[in-house]
Amino acid sequence: MPQVAAASAPAELPTEELDWIQMRKDFAGVHAETTKEKMVRKINENPLVPIGCAATLTALGFGLWNFRQGRSQMSQYMMRARILAQGFTVLALIIGVGMTYGTKEPPKKQ
Repeated sequence: MPQVAAASAPAELPTEELDWIQMRKDFAGVHAETTKEKMVRKINENPLVPIGCAATLTALGFGLWNFRQGRSQMSQYMMRARILAQGFTVLALIIGVGMTYGTKEPPKKQ
């Protein structure tokens, strides 16, 4: 029968492996933003993007409804309106990102 070695005292772990514990303690008081809070913040930062999304969905829905009703001319107008609304949304997104990028503070040198 093989002999089992006696358990020794646990070895000291390097502090680099335990840095995440210290980081967790440092950020204990920081509020984690929920999904709803993040969505509200993003809408407040750039309200034109949700408006453009709503316009795109409205034009798409109305265009598909007209297509189903057999009104091809109105359906074509709505599909063109959808393209314009998508362009507006993309432009609003680009402008919003540019404005956000311009207002961010540069990183501090240590």
